Amino acid sequence: MQNVLVTGANRGIGLELCRAFQARGDGVFAVCRSPSPELSALGVRVLAGVDVTEDGSSASLVRSLEGTRLDVLVHNAGILRAEALGTISYDSIRAQLETNALAPLRLTERLLPLLAPGSKIALMTSRMGSIADNTSGSMYGYRMSKAALNMAGVSLAHDLEPRGIAVVILHPGYVRTEMTGGHGSVEPRDAAVQLVARVDELTLATSGRFLHANGEVLPW
Repeated sequence: MQNVLVTGANRGIGLELCRAFQARGDGVFAVCRSPSPELSALGVRVLAGVDVTEDGSSASLVRSLEGTRLDVLVHNAGILRAEALGTISYDSIRAQLETNALAPLRLTERLLPLLAPGSKIALMTSRMGSIADNTSGSMYGYRMSKAALNMAGVSLAHDLEPRGIAVVILHPGYVRTEMTGGHGSVEPRDAAVQLVARVDELTLATSGRFLHANGEVLPW
């Protein structure tokens, strides 16, 4: 049995990741601002009232986990807002950078004392953060924040290798969730199964890769 912590756990991919890890017997710590009825019904340990963008909230989360070893840390919490040139909201871009890029780095640093050799970190990114794959423009805040998260993931892979901690940067696919407005070609439960498989196969030798949930290596 592993101890797994998932942020953004109350709905969508986060909820299904909690379900998938719990179904095979892992101990799950589900982090969210407000629990959904579906999350509460899972029977996992819910750590509610956590805003990953606030340093004080992250510190409180760490205190509540004192003495717990984390085998898997999944940074899933994120936001998506659309911006087009000519109507850009820079407050919106800042919010996405804070939530999607800075918060995972901040929380990883806070939780390092709970990680040990063999622990794994999964960063939930998007292929929209790929510079090579950007063929349509727009979506400035989301693209920029996910590109920044990708860079943070590579740096973490290098910095944590001496500690025996591996990092994977994961694109879940175009998943049908509230974030995507109910659009998408993949159901959250199906995405979660693939994502768990990518975490399971992660080793130090493969640390720092940018992968589709199906295992495809994605371009930077």
